Amino acid sequence: MTKLYIVDDDMLTCNLLHTIARPIFKQIEIFKNPRLFLKQALKDTDIVILDLMMPDMDGIEVIRHLAIQKSLSHLVLISGYDSGVLHSAETLAKSHGLKVIKILTKPISTDELTNTLLSFTKTSLQSKSATINKSQQDLKANIFTPSERDLQKAIENKELVLYYQPQITMKTEMLSGAEALVRWLHPEFGLIYPDKFIALAESTGLIEQLTEEVIHLAIAQSLHWQKMGKTTKLSINISAQNITSLKLPEQLKTLVKKHELDPSMIVLELTESGLMGSITTSLDILTRLRLKGFQLSIDDFGTGFSSLSLLHKVPFTELKVDQSFVANMTRNNESKAIVETCIMLGHKLNMEVVAEGIEDKATWNLLLAAGCDIGQGYYIAKPMPALEFEQWQFKV
Repeated sequence: MTKLYIVDDDMLTCNLLHTIARPIFKQIEIFKNPRLFLKQALKDTDIVILDLMMPDMDGIEVIRHLAIQKSLSHLVLISGYDSGVLHSAETLAKSHGLKVIKILTKPISTDELTNTLLSFTKTSLQSKSATINKSQQDLKANIFTPSERDLQKAIENKELVLYYQPQITMKTEMLSGAEALVRWLHPEFGLIYPDKFIALAESTGLIEQLTEEVIHLAIAQSLHWQKMGKTTKLSINISAQNITSLKLPEQLKTLVKKHELDPSMIVLELTESGLMGSITTSLDILTRLRLKGFQLSIDDFGTGFSSLSLLHKVPFTELKVDQSFVANMTRNNESKAIVETCIMLGHKLNMEVVAEGIEDKATWNLLLAAGCDIGQGYYIAKPMPALEFEQWQFKV
Protein backbone atom coordinates (compact mmCIF):
# COMPACT_ATOMS: atom_id res chain seq x y z
CA MET A 1 0.00 0.00 0.00
CA THR A 2 1.28 3.47 -0.90
CA LYS A 3 2.12 5.66 2.09
CA LEU A 4 2.54 9.43 1.98
CA TYR A 5 5.16 11.26 4.06
CA ILE A 6 5.02 15.04 4.46
CA VAL A 7 8.30 16.64 5.56
CA ASP A 8 7.94 20.36 6.24
CA ASP A 9 8.70 22.55 9.26
CA ASP A 10 5.62 24.77 8.66
CA MET A 11 2.54 23.25 10.32
CA LEU A 12 0.12 25.32 8.24
CA THR A 13 1.62 23.87 5.04
CA CYS A 14 1.55 20.38 6.54
CA ASN A 15 -2.15 20.73 7.37
CA LEU A 16 -2.91 21.97 3.84
CA LEU A 17 -1.00 19.10 2.26
CA HIS A 18 -2.72 16.62 4.58
CA THR A 19 -6.14 17.99 3.60
CA ILE A 20 -5.34 17.66 -0.12
CA ALA A 21 -3.94 14.13 0.22
CA ARG A 22 -6.44 12.65 2.70
CA PRO A 23 -9.01 11.56 0.06
CA ILE A 24 -6.26 9.76 -1.88
CA PHE A 25 -4.10 8.03 0.78
CA LYS A 26 -5.13 5.90 3.73
CA GLN A 27 -1.73 6.30 5.38
CA ILE A 28 -0.21 9.77 5.84
CA GLU A 29 2.57 10.76 8.24
CA ILE A 30 3.78 14.29 8.96
CA PHE A 31 7.32 15.13 10.08
CA LYS A 32 8.38 18.63 11.10
CA ASN A 33 11.76 17.20 12.07
CA PRO A 34 13.56 15.70 9.02
CA ARG A 35 15.98 13.75 11.24
CA LEU A 36 13.06 11.76 12.64
CA PHE A 37 11.73 11.22 9.12
CA LEU A 38 15.05 9.74 7.98
CA LYS A 39 14.67 6.95 10.55
CA GLN A 40 11.61 5.61 8.69
CA ALA A 41 11.81 2.46 6.57
CA LEU A 42 10.67 3.76 3.21
CA LYS A 43 9.25 1.47 0.51
CA ASP A 44 9.42 1.82 -3.26
CA THR A 45 5.67 2.54 -3.33
CA ASP A 46 5.89 5.49 -0.90
CA ILE A 47 5.72 9.18 -1.78
CA VAL A 48 7.61 11.88 0.12
CA ILE A 49 6.56 15.53 -0.14
CA LEU A 50 9.78 17.30 0.86
CA ASP A 51 10.22 21.00 1.57
CA LEU A 52 13.67 22.35 0.65
CA MET A 53 13.68 25.29 3.08
CA MET A 54 13.88 23.95 6.63
CA PRO A 55 15.97 25.53 9.43
CA ASP A 56 17.47 22.49 11.16
CA MET A 57 18.21 20.29 8.16
CA ASP A 58 17.36 21.54 4.68
CA GLY A 59 15.89 19.46 1.88
CA ILE A 60 19.22 19.11 0.06
CA GLU A 61 20.68 17.40 3.13
CA VAL A 62 17.65 15.11 3.27
CA ILE A 63 18.18 14.23 -0.41
CA ARG A 64 21.80 13.37 0.35
CA HIS A 65 20.78 11.05 3.21
CA LEU A 66 18.08 9.39 1.07
CA ALA A 67 20.72 8.76 -1.59
CA ILE A 68 23.04 7.17 0.99
CA GLN A 69 20.14 4.95 2.09
CA LYS A 70 19.51 4.09 -1.59
CA SER A 71 15.86 5.01 -1.10
CA LEU A 72 13.44 3.84 -3.80
CA SER A 73 10.61 6.11 -2.67
CA HIS A 74 9.21 8.85 -4.93
CA LEU A 75 9.80 12.55 -4.21
CA VAL A 76 7.67 15.64 -4.66
CA LEU A 77 9.95 18.63 -4.01
CA ILE A 78 8.40 21.90 -2.84
CA SER A 79 9.86 25.30 -2.00
CA GLY A 80 8.96 28.96 -1.65
CA TYR A 81 12.31 29.77 -3.24
CA ASP A 82 12.73 30.43 -6.98
CA SER A 83 12.19 27.75 -9.62
CA GLY A 84 15.91 27.60 -10.46
CA VAL A 85 16.71 26.23 -7.00
CA LEU A 86 13.92 23.67 -7.31
CA HIS A 87 15.26 22.56 -10.68
CA SER A 88 18.81 22.23 -9.30
CA ALA A 89 17.49 20.15 -6.39
CA GLU A 90 15.61 17.93 -8.84
CA THR A 91 18.75 17.48 -10.96
CA LEU A 92 20.79 16.64 -7.84
CA ALA A 93 18.23 14.08 -6.63
CA LYS A 94 18.06 12.38 -10.03
CA SER A 95 21.85 12.30 -10.32
CA HIS A 96 21.83 10.37 -7.03
CA GLY A 97 19.40 7.87 -8.56
CA LEU A 98 16.36 9.13 -6.63
CA LYS A 99 12.91 9.29 -8.24
CA VAL A 100 11.43 12.79 -8.51
CA ILE A 101 7.86 12.84 -9.80
CA LYS A 102 7.11 16.57 -9.39
CA ILE A 103 8.53 19.92 -8.31
CA LEU A 104 6.12 22.57 -6.98
CA THR A 105 6.57 26.20 -5.99
CA LYS A 106 4.80 27.55 -2.91
CA PRO A 107 2.03 28.56 -2.57
CA ILE A 108 1.05 25.04 -3.63
CA SER A 109 -1.57 24.66 -6.34
CA THR A 110 -4.22 22.31 -4.92
CA ASP A 111 -5.25 21.07 -8.37
CA GLU A 112 -1.69 20.45 -9.52
CA LEU A 113 -0.74 18.47 -6.42
CA THR A 114 -4.01 16.49 -6.48
CA ASN A 115 -3.50 15.55 -10.13
CA THR A 116 0.11 14.53 -9.43
CA LEU A 117 -0.86 12.27 -6.53
CA LEU A 118 -3.83 10.74 -8.35
CA SER A 119 -1.74 10.14 -11.47
CA PHE A 120 0.99 8.45 -9.43
CA THR A 121 -1.34 6.10 -7.60
CA LYS A 122 -3.10 5.10 -10.84
CA THR A 123 0.18 4.58 -12.71
CA SER A 124 1.64 2.67 -9.78
CA LEU A 125 -1.17 0.12 -9.84
CA GLN A 126 -0.94 -0.33 -13.62
CA SER A 127 2.84 -0.62 -13.62
CA LYS A 128 2.84 -3.33 -10.95
CA SER A 129 1.13 -5.74 -13.33
CA ALA A 130 3.23 -4.61 -16.28
CA THR A 131 6.44 -4.89 -14.27
CA ILE A 132 5.67 -8.47 -13.25
CA ASN A 133 5.07 -9.46 -16.88
CA LYS A 134 8.12 -7.62 -18.15
CA SER A 135 10.39 -9.02 -15.47
CA GLN A 136 9.32 -12.54 -16.37
CA GLN A 137 10.00 -11.88 -20.06
CA ASP A 138 13.32 -10.12 -19.49
CA LEU A 139 14.65 -12.23 -16.63
CA LYS A 140 16.85 -14.41 -18.81
CA ALA A 141 18.13 -11.43 -20.79
CA ASN A 142 18.92 -9.48 -17.61
CA ILE A 143 21.04 -12.21 -16.07
CA PHE A 144 23.01 -12.73 -19.29
CA THR A 145 26.45 -11.09 -19.18
CA PRO A 146 27.98 -11.48 -22.63
CA SER A 147 31.67 -12.14 -23.16
CA GLU A 148 33.82 -10.96 -26.05
CA ARG A 149 33.46 -14.39 -27.66
CA ASP A 150 29.65 -14.25 -27.29
CA LEU A 151 29.53 -10.94 -29.11
CA GLN A 152 31.96 -12.10 -31.78
CA LYS A 153 29.74 -15.12 -32.45
CA ALA A 154 26.64 -12.88 -32.54
CA ILE A 155 28.19 -10.76 -35.28
CA GLU A 156 29.38 -13.81 -37.22
CA ASN A 157 26.04 -15.62 -36.87
CA LYS A 158 24.02 -12.57 -37.98
CA GLU A 159 22.17 -12.29 -34.66
CA LEU A 160 22.16 -8.47 -34.74
CA VAL A 161 18.87 -6.90 -35.87
CA LEU A 162 17.72 -3.33 -36.34
CA TYR A 163 14.70 -1.62 -34.85
CA TYR A 164 13.48 1.62 -36.41
CA GLN A 165 12.09 4.67 -34.61
CA PRO A 166 10.20 7.09 -36.89
CA GLN A 167 11.18 10.74 -37.25
CA ILE A 168 8.42 13.14 -38.29
CA THR A 169 8.57 16.50 -40.06
CA MET A 170 6.77 18.63 -37.51
CA LYS A 171 5.13 21.16 -39.84
CA THR A 172 3.59 18.57 -42.16
CA GLU A 173 3.42 15.59 -39.73
CA MET A 174 4.82 13.45 -42.56
CA LEU A 175 7.52 10.80 -42.18
CA SER A 176 11.00 12.29 -42.51
CA GLY A 177 13.11 9.22 -41.75
CA ALA A 178 13.97 6.75 -39.02
CA GLU A 179 16.74 6.10 -36.54
CA ALA A 180 18.17 2.57 -36.85
CA LEU A 181 18.75 1.09 -33.38
CA VAL A 182 20.70 -2.13 -32.99
CA ARG A 183 19.42 -5.09 -30.94
CA TRP A 184 20.90 -8.53 -30.35
CA LEU A 185 18.41 -11.32 -30.96
CA HIS A 186 20.05 -14.07 -28.90
CA PRO A 187 18.86 -17.63 -29.65
CA GLU A 188 18.62 -18.46 -25.94
CA PHE A 189 18.24 -15.18 -24.05
CA GLY A 190 15.97 -13.31 -26.46
CA LEU A 191 16.22 -9.60 -27.25
CA ILE A 192 19.33 -7.99 -25.76
CA TYR A 193 19.48 -4.17 -25.67
CA PRO A 194 22.59 -2.19 -26.64
CA ASP A 195 23.40 -1.12 -23.07
CA LYS A 196 24.45 -4.75 -22.53
CA PHE A 197 26.94 -4.97 -25.40
CA ILE A 198 28.00 -1.62 -26.94
CA ALA A 199 30.50 -0.83 -24.15
CA LEU A 200 31.82 -4.40 -24.51
CA ALA A 201 32.24 -3.88 -28.25
CA GLU A 202 34.16 -0.64 -27.69
CA SER A 203 36.44 -2.07 -24.99
CA THR A 204 37.29 -5.21 -26.99
CA GLY A 205 37.75 -3.59 -30.38
CA LEU A 206 34.67 -5.31 -31.85
CA ILE A 207 32.88 -1.99 -32.41
CA GLU A 208 34.25 -1.69 -35.97
CA GLN A 209 32.82 -5.09 -36.96
CA LEU A 210 29.55 -4.35 -35.14
CA THR A 211 29.12 -0.98 -36.85
CA GLU A 212 29.96 -2.49 -40.23
CA GLU A 213 27.22 -5.07 -39.70
CA VAL A 214 24.74 -2.36 -38.63
CA ILE A 215 25.54 -0.28 -41.71
CA HIS A 216 25.09 -3.30 -44.00
CA LEU A 217 21.75 -4.12 -42.36
CA ALA A 218 20.56 -0.52 -42.65
CA ILE A 219 21.57 -0.21 -46.29
CA ALA A 220 19.96 -3.55 -47.18
CA GLN A 221 16.76 -2.38 -45.50
CA SER A 222 16.93 0.99 -47.24
CA LEU A 223 17.32 -0.77 -50.60
CA HIS A 224 14.30 -2.97 -49.83
CA TRP A 225 12.15 0.04 -48.97
CA GLN A 226 13.35 1.88 -52.06
CA LYS A 227 12.15 -1.03 -54.22
CA MET A 228 8.78 -0.79 -52.45
CA GLY A 229 8.59 2.87 -53.48
CA LYS A 230 9.22 4.16 -49.96
CA THR A 231 12.56 5.96 -49.89
CA THR A 232 13.37 6.50 -46.21
CA LYS A 233 16.24 8.49 -44.73
CA LEU A 234 18.05 6.41 -42.10
CA SER A 235 20.07 7.65 -39.13
CA ILE A 236 22.83 5.34 -37.92
CA ASN A 237 24.77 5.75 -34.66
CA ILE A 238 28.54 5.78 -35.04
CA SER A 239 31.00 5.20 -32.20
CA ALA A 240 34.01 7.47 -31.65
CA GLN A 241 36.23 4.50 -32.52
CA ASN A 242 34.61 4.28 -35.97
CA ILE A 243 35.85 7.73 -36.93
CA THR A 244 39.51 6.89 -36.45
CA SER A 245 39.59 4.75 -39.60
CA LEU A 246 40.71 6.87 -42.54
CA LYS A 247 39.24 4.22 -44.89
CA LEU A 248 35.66 4.73 -43.65
CA PRO A 249 34.56 7.42 -46.17
CA GLU A 250 35.68 5.33 -49.17
CA GLN A 251 34.18 2.14 -47.74
CA LEU A 252 30.79 3.77 -47.23
CA LYS A 253 30.85 5.49 -50.61
CA THR A 254 31.64 2.16 -52.33
CA LEU A 255 28.81 0.47 -50.46
CA VAL A 256 26.09 2.97 -51.41
CA LYS A 257 27.36 3.20 -54.99
CA LYS A 258 27.15 -0.60 -55.34
CA HIS A 259 23.48 -0.53 -54.29
CA GLU A 260 22.71 2.70 -56.21
CA LEU A 261 21.59 4.51 -53.07
CA ASP A 262 21.68 8.26 -52.53
CA PRO A 263 24.29 8.90 -49.77
CA SER A 264 22.32 11.93 -48.60
CA MET A 265 19.68 9.48 -47.34
CA ILE A 266 22.19 8.18 -44.78
CA VAL A 267 22.67 10.25 -41.61
CA LEU A 268 25.61 9.33 -39.38
CA GLU A 269 24.96 10.28 -35.74
CA LEU A 270 27.87 11.07 -33.44
CA THR A 271 27.81 12.20 -29.82
CA GLU A 272 29.76 15.36 -29.06
CA SER A 273 31.63 13.66 -26.19
CA GLY A 274 32.75 10.90 -28.56
CA LEU A 275 34.47 13.43 -30.84
CA MET A 276 36.78 14.91 -28.25
CA GLY A 277 39.46 12.19 -28.36
CA SER A 278 41.28 12.92 -31.62
CA ILE A 279 39.56 15.87 -33.24
CA THR A 280 42.14 16.23 -36.08
CA THR A 281 41.64 12.67 -37.38
CA SER A 282 37.89 12.94 -36.80
CA LEU A 283 37.73 16.19 -38.75
CA ASP A 284 39.56 14.58 -41.68
CA ILE A 285 37.13 11.64 -41.83
CA LEU A 286 33.94 13.63 -41.19
CA THR A 287 34.76 16.29 -43.77
CA ARG A 288 35.40 13.60 -46.39
CA LEU A 289 32.13 11.88 -45.48
CA ARG A 290 30.31 15.16 -46.15
CA LEU A 291 32.17 15.60 -49.45
CA LYS A 292 30.91 12.15 -50.46
CA GLY A 293 27.32 13.19 -49.79
CA PHE A 294 26.58 11.67 -46.37
CA GLN A 295 24.70 13.67 -43.73
CA LEU A 296 26.22 14.22 -40.26
CA SER A 297 24.26 14.67 -37.04
CA ILE A 298 25.58 15.83 -33.68
CA ASP A 299 23.67 13.72 -31.16
CA ASP A 300 22.82 14.51 -27.50
CA PHE A 301 23.57 18.18 -28.17
CA GLY A 302 23.95 20.29 -25.04
CA THR A 303 25.29 17.58 -22.74
CA GLY A 304 29.00 18.06 -23.54
CA PHE A 305 31.39 20.89 -22.76
CA SER A 306 32.58 21.89 -26.23
CA SER A 307 29.39 21.99 -28.27
CA LEU A 308 29.97 25.38 -29.87
CA SER A 309 33.57 24.56 -30.72
CA LEU A 310 32.50 21.34 -32.44
CA LEU A 311 29.74 23.08 -34.39
CA HIS A 312 32.33 25.53 -35.65
CA LYS A 313 34.81 22.84 -36.70
CA VAL A 314 32.74 19.91 -37.97
CA PRO A 315 30.42 20.18 -41.04
CA PHE A 316 27.27 18.89 -39.35
CA THR A 317 23.99 19.01 -41.25
CA GLU A 318 21.77 18.11 -38.31
CA LEU A 319 21.60 19.04 -34.64
CA LYS A 320 19.84 16.60 -32.32
CA VAL A 321 18.70 18.17 -29.05
CA ASP A 322 19.26 15.88 -26.08
CA GLN A 323 16.10 14.23 -24.81
CA SER A 324 16.80 15.19 -21.18
CA PHE A 325 16.00 18.81 -22.09
CA VAL A 326 13.07 17.96 -24.37
CA ALA A 327 11.39 15.74 -21.77
CA ASN A 328 11.38 18.57 -19.20
CA MET A 329 10.17 21.39 -21.46
CA THR A 330 6.60 21.48 -20.19
CA ARG A 331 7.53 21.75 -16.52
CA ASN A 332 10.87 23.51 -16.49
CA ASN A 333 11.52 26.95 -17.96
CA GLU A 334 15.29 26.43 -18.04
CA SER A 335 14.94 23.25 -20.14
CA LYS A 336 12.47 25.02 -22.43
CA ALA A 337 14.89 27.94 -22.88
CA ILE A 338 17.78 25.58 -23.68
CA VAL A 339 15.75 23.73 -26.32
CA GLU A 340 14.58 26.98 -27.92
CA THR A 341 18.16 28.27 -27.99
CA CYS A 342 19.41 25.04 -29.58
CA ILE A 343 16.75 25.32 -32.29
CA MET A 344 17.68 28.93 -33.01
CA LEU A 345 21.40 28.09 -33.05
CA GLY A 346 20.90 25.12 -35.40
CA HIS A 347 18.91 27.24 -37.85
CA LYS A 348 21.49 30.04 -37.76
CA LEU A 349 24.09 27.44 -38.77
CA ASN A 350 21.87 26.07 -41.58
CA MET A 351 21.20 22.76 -39.85
CA GLU A 352 18.00 20.81 -39.42
CA VAL A 353 17.05 20.41 -35.77
CA VAL A 354 15.73 17.12 -34.39
CA ALA A 355 14.11 16.86 -30.96
CA GLU A 356 14.22 13.37 -29.45
CA GLY A 357 12.33 12.19 -26.41
CA ILE A 358 8.91 13.70 -27.25
CA GLU A 359 6.45 11.92 -24.98
CA ASP A 360 3.29 14.01 -25.10
CA LYS A 361 1.24 16.47 -27.15
CA ALA A 362 2.14 19.44 -24.95
CA THR A 363 5.87 18.96 -25.66
CA TRP A 364 5.14 18.54 -29.37
CA ASN A 365 3.22 21.85 -29.38
CA LEU A 366 6.06 23.72 -27.66
CA LEU A 367 8.61 22.37 -30.15
CA LEU A 368 6.36 23.20 -33.10
CA ALA A 369 5.94 26.76 -31.82
CA ALA A 370 9.71 27.07 -31.41
CA GLY A 371 10.25 26.07 -35.05
CA CYS A 372 11.76 22.61 -34.52
CA ASP A 373 12.09 20.73 -37.81
CA ILE A 374 11.84 17.04 -36.89
CA GLY A 375 10.36 15.17 -33.92
CA GLN A 376 11.15 11.74 -32.50
CA GLY A 377 9.87 9.95 -29.40
CA TYR A 378 7.28 7.66 -27.87
CA TYR A 379 4.51 10.20 -28.53
CA ILE A 380 5.06 9.45 -32.23
CA ALA A 381 6.09 5.78 -32.03
CA LYS A 382 8.42 3.42 -30.22
CA PRO A 383 11.32 1.69 -32.00
CA MET A 384 9.93 -1.28 -33.93
CA PRO A 385 11.11 -4.17 -36.14
CA ALA A 386 11.37 -3.57 -39.90
CA LEU A 387 8.09 -5.29 -40.80
CA GLU A 388 6.15 -3.41 -38.15
CA PHE A 389 7.78 -0.16 -39.31
CA GLU A 390 6.71 -0.88 -42.88
CA GLN A 391 3.09 -1.32 -41.76
CA TRP A 392 3.33 1.88 -39.71
CA GLN A 393 5.07 3.75 -42.55
CA PHE A 394 2.40 3.00 -45.13
CA LYS A 395 -0.25 4.37 -42.77
CA VAL A 396 1.51 7.74 -42.48
